[in-house]
Amino acid sequence: MQEKRAWPIPGGLMLIVGLGLVFGLAPWLFIGFVTTLKGLSASTGQTPSVEQLKPVGYAALAFIGGILVLKGLFVQGPNEARVLQLFGRYVGTVREEGLRWTNPLNSKRAISLRVHNFETAKIKVNDIDGNPIEIATVVVWKVSDTAMACFAVEDYQHFVHVQAESAVRNLAMHYPYDAHEPGQVSLRGATDVIATQLEREITARAEAAGVTIVEARIAHLAYAPEIAQAMLQRQQAGAIIAARSRIVEGAVSMVEMALAQLAERGVVEFEPDRKAQMVANLLVVLCGERSTQPTINTGS
Repeated sequence: MQEKRAWPIPGGLMLIVGLGLVFGLAPWLFIGFVTTLKGLSASTGQTPSVEQLKPVGYAALAFIGGILVLKGLFVQGPNEARVLQLFGRYVGTVREEGLRWTNPLNSKRAISLRVHNFETAKIKVNDIDGNPIEIATVVVWKVSDTAMACFAVEDYQHFVHVQAESAVRNLAMHYPYDAHEPGQVSLRGATDVIATQLEREITARAEAAGVTIVEARIAHLAYAPEIAQAMLQRQQAGAIIAARSRIVEGAVSMVEMALAQLAERGVVEFEPDRKAQMVANLLVVLCGERSTQPTINTGS
């Protein structure tokens, strides 16, 4: 079922008609009948005839008609819609704002067209490596097809919430928490790629409810408590190794540069064993965590 547009009548004119029938024509007819009835009773004492009773029926019809006209009025604000049904049959959707009038027998269900957002609960799921993680997302959505939102699913808001959690769970199972190889897509490292993929997956699931997903992003991502400490130590070890590698690389470059400049300027000539000892001392000074203690060689 697809949304179709309904064309309501501007409500200002119908408001005047309804008020005129209820507070104008109906009272005027009834007052006229009462005046006629008093005149007959005072002059002849006769009961009114059928013809003389017709104004009462006209007054009742005018009053009922005015009530029905007023019942068909409704006020619609910006970014709202009314889904109209006549005896269970879908008539159409009104999107125009302001005072509008439609068939008073139509039922009118209000649907918000504003942008909504919600945060999914923190769910525990295993990533592609089997590590248990906790993940939650923020989903921004709005209704695009009011007919599908009303009639295709039982409760479109609950439907979007459930499908979003299902999409998050499915996405987390196809990617690792951290990248183990250069260029690998991970939940923590490629946030833009993951957000785009998540938005596509939730959109595909929410189309059945006439809902458009505006944005979907990860709001919480962490290892599960039972492995969080172990994974923290693993990350710290990786960081230490990376830092050590940079330090050693820089130290080797500095030693190489020092030896090259000493040889180029002819400051001192080293024998192989003395050269090896100097390299070792320089590496200890440059790579050590603690400050070194200098020693003075008083020998040859």
